[in-house]
Amino acid sequence: MDRSTALAIVQEYVKNQGLINHMFSVEAAMRFYAQHLGHDVDLWGITGLLHDFDWEIHPTLAGHPQDGAPILRTLNVPETVIQAILSHADHTGVARVTPMQKALYACDEVTGLITAVAYVRPSRSLYDLTASSVKKKWKDRGFAAGANRDEISRSAEEFGVELWQHVDQVIVAMRNIAPQLGLEGSLTPPA
Repeated sequence: MDRSTALAIVQEYVKNQGLINHMFSVEAAMRFYAQHLGHDVDLWGITGLLHDFDWEIHPTLAGHPQDGAPILRTLNVPETVIQAILSHADHTGVARVTPMQKALYACDEVTGLITAVAYVRPSRSLYDLTASSVKKKWKDRGFAAGANRDEISRSAEEFGVELWQHVDQVIVAMRNIAPQLGLEGSLTPPA
């Protein structure tokens, strides 16, 4: 499966631009880690891109992502991608065994927190965002309350990366698509 096919699935099932941007963010982080770790960049990217494709049709844990898996199978999505998507939700009981499964779990929640911090900065940009800025907001549980800090910490540990290094690397990955995410803000890309 190539990215254009995966993107067509996203476009068919997802209408909310914020959710699409989240999926793009996770895709960017997955591509970063695949390249960094010497894995299949396209496979990892597609996994990140598709991981929440069914959220609008199954917007509860009772349905997401397990009820999306049969749809992906009918669309000939590789089973390794489907298993990774199933494993990114603790309630499915699908164990995270492979590096790709652990990476997806680690990249999912943290992208939402990073996005939220970027939106409240004076620049409204990823270009000047650092892990230390995210760390300052981390302690305020009322800020981006939907970003599960326990899950973010646990997933980074499970993936084998120090939390703030992970945050920094995901920021770097997301900077690559800042214009697409609307997170250039008032800054220009660093040279």
